[in-house]
This record gives sequence, structure tokens and C-alpha cells, in this order.
Amino acid sequence: MANSNTDKAEMASARANVYGLLADVYREEPSLSFLLKLQEPQVSAALKPLGFSLGSVLKESSPDQLVENLAVEYTRLFIGPGSHISPNESMHVESRMGEPNALWGEQTVAVKKFIEGAGVTIADDFPGLPDHITAEFEFMQQLLLKEAEAWLNDEEELGANILGIESRFYEEHISHWVSNFCNKVSGAARHPFYKEFSEITKAFIEFECEIFEDLLAAVNEGNRLSA
Repeated sequence: MANSNTDKAEMASARANVYGLLADVYREEPSLSFLLKLQEPQVSAALKPLGFSLGSVLKESSPDQLVENLAVEYTRLFIGPGSHISPNESMHVESRMGEPNALWGEQTVAVKKFIEGAGVTIADDFPGLPDHITAEFEFMQQLLLKEAEAWLNDEEELGANILGIESRFYEEHISHWVSNFCNKVSGAARHPFYKEFSEITKAFIEFECEIFEDLLAAVNEGNRLSA
């Protein structure tokens, strides 16, 4: 587990990379450039701690055929028409007011307020809602990059504060729906690409729960010793 500020910065950066990668997986139909990026050594290094390899997932008769097949699969899984799996939190978490699941529901508003309250803005070119899995993962990525910068600059109070914001967002939002979403995708996927990535996503989110417990405990211990 991370002890020095450098260790904490490296861990935050590594986790930011995974969130960024997963955000791109669910953003839109994979492009050829994105599929080529997945074959780069740093991607394999990022996924290795989770016990995953993408070698078999990216095999197809040709790169163009893989792009076409994944475009069809992405549309079928996440867009429709017909039955599909919404990549939005509000469609997976029941409203506290007992209202039916709906886009721009209670959870969407809560996520929007949380992101804005943290001083982070969603990219203007992102067409999805604030509680889309890509938006939530990119939010975590941006927080982690800020956290890493704080540790590198020995701004320990700032680093700890950002870590607390990450933990809160994880507890209040990501932990409530992403694993269930991944189970649905894994069960419905016909192409190994989305089945594998749904399992990678679920493993990472479960790993994050342990990481937050350890990191927050380490920060609290450091505060106690310095008091």
C-alpha cells in the first residue's frame, strides 16, 4: 500500500488511467484507433493487477470487421431500439421518493450537483447525461489526477481532501449501480469484448472499495501521528 507521497501519486495516476480507459469503453462504438490503443503495453500493464488480458478479445477476421461488429453490439446493448441496458445511474437505482426509473431522474440531478460542487465540468463534447457511466468515470479520473498532483507537490491536506471527495462519490453513486450494470452487460453480451470489459469494470470497482478503505486508513493514521 502507498506510504510516501510519491507512492500515493503513482497509485492515484494508475487508477486514473483505468477510469479513463473504462470511460472510453462505454462512451461510444469503439473506433479503430481506440482498439489499437488497447493493444499498447501500458494498457496491459494497467489491467494486469486485475488479472485480465485482452489478447483474445481483440482477435477478429480483420480490424475493420471488428470495428463493424462492435458497433452493432454497442448499439444493441446500450442504445436500442428495443430492449437495451441503459448506461445511466438513474435507470438502475431506485428513487428515494419512490418514483419510477427515468432518464434525468433524481440520481442524475444528484450527480450533476456533486460534480459541479467539486468544481469539475463535464466536457462540452460529451453528449450523454451527467450520470452516464462514462461521465462518472471521467469525473473520478479528473479527481485522481488532481489528487496525484497534490501528493507530488506535497500538498498533503489537499490530497487528503480530494481523496475524501472520491470516496464520497464512490459510496454515494458508483458503488450503488455499476456492479449491477456490469452483471447485466455480461449476461447480455454476445461479443467477448463487452463481456470481458464488463467483468474488468466490475473487478475494478470492487477493488476500489478495498483501496479506499486502505488509503483513508493510512491518511487518518498519518494525521494521528502528526497531531
